[in-house]
Amino acid sequence: MFVTHLESAIDGTRFDAGRVWTMHEGRPLWVRYDLAAVKQAVTPSDLTGRVNSMWRYRELLPLPADVEPVTLGEGMSPILPCPRLGKELGLSRLFIKDESQLPTGSFKSRGMAAAVSMAKHLGLKRLAVPTAGNAGGALAAYGARAGMEVFVFMPDDTPIINQIEAYLCGAKVFLVNGLINDCGKIVREGIDKLGWFDMSTLKEPYRLEGKKTMGLEIAEQGGWKLPDIIFYPTGGGTGLIGMWKAFHELLALDWLTSPKLPKLVSCQSDGCAPIVRAFEKGERFAELFANAKTVASGLRVPGAVGDFMMLDAIRAAGGWAMAGREETILPWMRRAASLEGITICRRPPFASMCSGVW
Repeated sequence: MFVTHLESAIDGTRFDAGRVWTMHEGRPLWVRYDLAAVKQAVTPSDLTGRVNSMWRYRELLPLPADVEPVTLGEGMSPILPCPRLGKELGLSRLFIKDESQLPTGSFKSRGMAAAVSMAKHLGLKRLAVPTAGNAGGALAAYGARAGMEVFVFMPDDTPIINQIEAYLCGAKVFLVNGLINDCGKIVREGIDKLGWFDMSTLKEPYRLEGKKTMGLEIAEQGGWKLPDIIFYPTGGGTGLIGMWKAFHELLALDWLTSPKLPKLVSCQSDGCAPIVRAFEKGERFAELFANAKTVASGLRVPGAVGDFMMLDAIRAAGGWAMAGREETILPWMRRAASLEGITICRRPPFASMCSGVW
């Protein structure tokens, strides 16, 4: 294991590795690695022949090398060229990384594989999560794989397929009259009373490490050259933050063929666009988005604990945040699928894709 310590994203306070941590001052933690040692231990050519999953990047993941991960074969989702869709958008080289092909149908597989693996390694038994869509099913599946007890809290209008998935995987599923932040409040209240560990987005440090493997894969699949721009559907933001972290780790390892990093674009619905509002106002923290409503239920996160991490990454990358009109989401889903045969996504919500322009 090359983890040196954990670090507060808000003020840099250091924490020892190998212990159970959540947040500091109500804000997330980074996992930090001895990248100089990683550079000595592995090179891009060493990846050839390794398992074709996110665990091929073991030196850049927090689970000790002698510990078996909780896995369903996640990772290495394809990057698919989309020439017809690109032509409609005026782009000559548009690609979609199709995360819907992962074991639980979305990029949530990555984060939960890492988080549940670490939870089991650290001796945790009961896991709980608020979810607006795919995260609950993913935690239920990986919890079942690990033989752990899982509690899932969903807004009562969460798509039925997400409810069924979590239930079938053995989780105790509860529907809440409210939004994901209301579900999160219930989880927090049960931590001390019921012995739950909160697996909420960025409220434990290891889902982010799993999500960053999207960035590692994009680099490897592109011959260690990154795209010019990455458009990313943003709810809680771990995918966007994780990719930015991955790119900086690759820079430190000298694995990239060019030091130029992609512009990151946070994409939200105008029915729930707290990051867009904060970006446009030039603010580092986002205000709670009142009356959040969008058919893309996985993006319905009115207040993200990692808001400043997203906004820092977007600005550092020279990117921006943009809100699409809510009424155009369903028509564009059909338009993209009819042009390329790629469903966005195979099941609701619609937070399973990231697209890039090389």
